[in-house]
Amino acid sequence: MKRMGMIFRAKANKALDRAEDPRETLDYSYQKQLELLQKVRRGVADVATSRKRLELQLNQLQGQSTKLEDQGRKALALGREDLAREALSRRAALQQQVTDLETQHQTLQGEEEKLTLAAQRLQAKVDAFRTKKETIKATYTAAQAQTRIGEAFSGISEEMGDVGLAIQRAEDKTAQLQARAGAIDELLASGALDDPSGMAKDDIAAELDRISGGTDVELELQRMKAELAGGSTSKQAIEGGTTDQQDAAPQQNTPHKFDKQ
Repeated sequence: MKRMGMIFRAKANKALDRAEDPRETLDYSYQKQLELLQKVRRGVADVATSRKRLELQLNQLQGQSTKLEDQGRKALALGREDLAREALSRRAALQQQVTDLETQHQTLQGEEEKLTLAAQRLQAKVDAFRTKKETIKATYTAAQAQTRIGEAFSGISEEMGDVGLAIQRAEDKTAQLQARAGAIDELLASGALDDPSGMAKDDIAAELDRISGGTDVELELQRMKAELAGGSTSKQAIEGGTTDQQDAAPQQNTPHKFDKQ
């Protein structure tokens, strides 16, 4: 029976822990504090009401005491000493009641001040608790959202566990498509697959095109060198012929000494 009771309490505690929401608990605690504060305020109001009632009674008794004093003075003036004595006796009884009520009034006034101070302190504590409650609730909500997002992306969340699986499937499909595209490019480059557009070339064709392109460049370079070399030779020949003619001309115009004779 002890073991069964322990198991039942453990399971009940676990169920309550799952069902408990700290935000609801804080709101409930705040509500209870407001109720207590309201009770204290009602107590202050009740004490203040009692004090006010005593003040009214004191005013009435003091009025009666003043009236009896006036009546005793008038009776004594008329020579009715017996009436004056009776009036003063009643006034003395009223004065005793006034003294008792004044004592009660001071007591109620002190209690009212204490309750008012306690209500102010409780109000300050309730306000501080409300601020702290809202801060804790906001922090708890942010932490709860962060935890759920982390669990969702890590795949350990019960509610959003499919998000991690969806990301994994998307990554797998993307990798598969990339691998297939790379394989098709390699097959087209090797010539294992035909390209109807004629744009794809295998490695041999690409090498031949490169060699042909290089040969054309070399041939064009040789032709340009030959043209430049031929132009330079012609220029030198022309310049050389002009120099010979200039040297031969003076020899023809100058007479020989044997010709004069």
